[in-house]
Amino acid sequence: MFMLIFAKAAFSAGLAFGLAKDGAYAEMIPYGVPSLVMFGACAPIAAHLADKWNRRGMIAVFFFGIGGASIATSFASNPFEIGVGLTVLGGFAAIYHPIGIAMVVEGGGNVGWRLGANGVWGNMGVAAAPLITGFILAGYDWRLAFVIPGVIAILIGIGFVYFNRAGRMKSPDPCPREKAMVGFMPGWKRALLALALVSSAGGFLFGALTFVIPRMFEVSMPNVSVDIAVTGALAAIVYAVAAWAQLIVGRIIDRRPIKPVLLVVAMGQPVMIGVMATQSNYGLLAASLLAMAFVFGQIPITDAVITRYVPDVWRTKVLSVKFMLNLVIGAMSLLTARAILAGGGGFEQLMVVLAIVAVLVFLSALLLPAQTDTDSEPVTAPSPA
Repeated sequence: MFMLIFAKAAFSAGLAFGLAKDGAYAEMIPYGVPSLVMFGACAPIAAHLADKWNRRGMIAVFFFGIGGASIATSFASNPFEIGVGLTVLGGFAAIYHPIGIAMVVEGGGNVGWRLGANGVWGNMGVAAAPLITGFILAGYDWRLAFVIPGVIAILIGIGFVYFNRAGRMKSPDPCPREKAMVGFMPGWKRALLALALVSSAGGFLFGALTFVIPRMFEVSMPNVSVDIAVTGALAAIVYAVAAWAQLIVGRIIDRRPIKPVLLVVAMGQPVMIGVMATQSNYGLLAASLLAMAFVFGQIPITDAVITRYVPDVWRTKVLSVKFMLNLVIGAMSLLTARAILAGGGGFEQLMVVLAIVAVLVFLSALLLPAQTDTDSEPVTAPSPA
């Protein structure tokens, strides 16, 4: 959620800083790029600290860090200061993915369902960002859009620390397969190569679509509404409904081989993103919903691949590299979006480019080993430093 507040508030903040209305959004986009770079680049650092210290302690730092950074960003007096605040916010936000996901899959078992549920909650934050920010912007200003979530994050952090110290958080006992997994499973190198390529292309799509859809709705849905609160609510509905695809996909991969499921999900992305390029108004709304369902549905699959091939002692490190690729390349998608929009290409041309990138997701998925639920003996590997 925090990483997408700026996506909705960028236009209003740009106007507040005196930028021209017809160029404010494109001019503000670059100031959000460093935050996304930090969001990915700091993931390995967070993973290393968690392995040296502990996972729950780092999650507490996450809550307090993003809350404080968000509040600090609200005091910015120019675009550069917003960029600095967002960069710090991105560094703290990097903590969650490699550590939180590793905690979610602890113990093994039906990790697909757990990853799906975690993903739904995460994408409810994606949905809440344009909704809450849109209503705040409609009645107040962009600064409050950073203050309110920041305060809430700090309060949640206090609650997290309390429950942890009270002994109410316990890791599940490992299932038999998890106990037997003392090393990397056969085929892990090919699986992680496929995962790296899928995550890179998928991160580009996720970063671009979650950032531009709120603004795209403002511009391309004139027969529906031009009100910033309404278009923000519609973007939130798209994200919220599409997020449930993760539960469906998560349940399927607990029962079926992963590769066929990934190929189906990957195939749907270029098709529906391509349709988005041709639609407006309610047609765009429907196409966006389906496109985001396929994009979100990919998330638990890639994380489940890691649990099938990588032992727990290595997961935070592997997850951190995966998210670094995913998010740093996602940040590059914003520069691509800015170049296309500032050059007069429009959202239609941007969607065509994203559809081409989505084809790369499908091609990369073909590299994944055919059977990811192997009972073969694990391959010994060195202990992490």
